[in-house]
Amino acid sequence: MQIAKVIGTTVATIKHEKLEGRKLLILRPSDETGEVYGKPFVAVDTLDAGVGDLVLTAHGSSGRMTEITAGAPVDAVIMAVIDRLDVQGKATFRKG
Repeated sequence: MQIAKVIGTTVATIKHEKLEGRKLLILRPSDETGEVYGKPFVAVDTLDAGVGDLVLTAHGSSGRMTEITAGAPVDAVIMAVIDRLDVQGKATFRKG
């Protein structure tokens, strides 16, 4: 699992049939404070996340283990929208 921040959206009018009706979002990896780093990647959104949200993602074969992505050609999936992160008893991120 990886923490990431939603930085944009992807529009694909032609895509694999198992991805029809699914939103594809652009994310960048994030640290525990919500600070982004690294290269962006695209993930299938299973939860109606939006730009600016901090999310938890699964990658590789784990990304194909949700009901929505089972059997789909997916490498990354958003599986949780993070409301708060606590590290060593201290809140490092709060939504909003």
